[in-house]
Amino acid sequence: MPAYRVLLVDDEEEIRSGVGSKIDWKGLGFELVGEAENGEEALELADSLRPDLVMTDIKMPYMDGLTLCSHLARRFPAAKLVVFSGFDDFEYAKQAIRFKVSEYILKPINAAELTSVLQKLRVQLDAEREERRNLEALRRRYQESLPVLREQFYTRLLDGRVPPQRVRELAARYDVRLDGESWTAALAHFDLPGGEEPGPIGPGELLPLSVQQLIDENLDLPGCTFKTCLYNDTVAVIAGFSATSGILSFLDALGRICKLARSYLGLRLTFGVGSPCSGPHDLKIPAAEARSALDYRVLVGAGRVIYIDDLEPDRSARLAFDEADERDLAGAIKLGGEEEIRAVIDRLMRRVQDSRLPLAECQCFFLELVSCLIRLSRADSLNLTEVFGPDFSGTALLTDFNSPGDLGRWCTARCLRIRELIRRQRSDSTRRTVEKACSYIGENFSDGSLSVERLCEYLHLSPAYFSTIFKRETGMSFTNYVTNVRMEAAARLLRDTDDKTYLIAEKTGFVDANYFSYVFKKHFGLSPSRYRAGRG
Repeated sequence: MPAYRVLLVDDEEEIRSGVGSKIDWKGLGFELVGEAENGEEALELADSLRPDLVMTDIKMPYMDGLTLCSHLARRFPAAKLVVFSGFDDFEYAKQAIRFKVSEYILKPINAAELTSVLQKLRVQLDAEREERRNLEALRRRYQESLPVLREQFYTRLLDGRVPPQRVRELAARYDVRLDGESWTAALAHFDLPGGEEPGPIGPGELLPLSVQQLIDENLDLPGCTFKTCLYNDTVAVIAGFSATSGILSFLDALGRICKLARSYLGLRLTFGVGSPCSGPHDLKIPAAEARSALDYRVLVGAGRVIYIDDLEPDRSARLAFDEADERDLAGAIKLGGEEEIRAVIDRLMRRVQDSRLPLAECQCFFLELVSCLIRLSRADSLNLTEVFGPDFSGTALLTDFNSPGDLGRWCTARCLRIRELIRRQRSDSTRRTVEKACSYIGENFSDGSLSVERLCEYLHLSPAYFSTIFKRETGMSFTNYVTNVRMEAAARLLRDTDDKTYLIAEKTGFVDANYFSYVFKKHFGLSPSRYRAGRG
């Protein structure tokens, strides 16, 4: 079991040395990973060391222990805090409690007392670690629930309640393979001939389970993937094929199962089958068609496979550029890469080609696609001329293109252009935000209370997001940038004025002149007085 990491903070070196050497850290299950002589230094170390326990003195220069604890409580809420001081002041104790400090120890520090405190904290940390292990147990129970979750996933696919962009993600989470270039859905309807009693099968609620088992045991075709699930009051079969022609073998296989159901179970089993779709995110379409196909059993007879295309060969209704298409295209442009955009456009173009519809109906589909691109452009205030070119009149004609390939390339180019302009717009916005932040810092660096939280309130941004874009644009953190601005201002004042050091410290945002001198020397390698003498 790994030892708990400890950070020790005290401005007296002999105390740090004494505590570090007199405690059996390893025997107590701890490891002393770092030491600091003030709160500012401790905060920097904590960011990199991620300690489980911080032990700090209260009275220190630059940043006292309670201020340090207030910062640590926000940044590392899981870390334990122990403070010690030579001042037996109840006000300190009350503040320590407010910052969720675990222990308050008076100096001089007794090794036995500190060992006892560490033993107590070890028990608390072990309990918290055990709680995290319990979360792992929950994950194991999740694995045990996967069969039920998969059934729910299949049902939601058939209902069209899984967002297209999340289908692959959820399939991976539930360990479901979704192989195939085309997909369809079949729904089973079962009854007993002549209204006979179920006999050996059992009550009605067992019939779906018996049918599902029959399908699972007998449906096996090379190059095809099958999933069965209980769906409302019937059994659904989700099928994926390596080629569209696989639908014919699928229909034959379902026909054999209809015969087996009559022989083995005494059931009259009817399958309704929808037309193939391009992916599992579109399964709601063949599922709805399968339901429609089952309605035809009153005309064509039960106990067989009813394929929707044998009944309704007109495919024009499915050529409409619908909401799902618009979501796919918008998602690829805004969130995906070039390959995702090409994949969506290729799928849409194949639908137009495979429909074999009159040119006028294909033109309607194309105009709906162009309208979608116009809406996306306007939503981000893009110039339509930049997207479509100077001759764009708000529409486009299929007769302007020589081949399906030309049409696909034109659509892809427009999508890539929108993607580029949106990203450029976002980049420009980020740069302006950082410039505004730098300007604000330049105007307020003399204020000792200047903080990232205050700046983010001014910018109306979250600290986490601001820190990310600020570091990306400037190459340094907010704290380092403010320090650089203050140091350059201090250097100018030392060169150009006769102000005392404490006045320059105040003018550059430092409350404590000693801490100003400490930071200045750390930044320039010279004390303020020597810097002024060297520049005089």
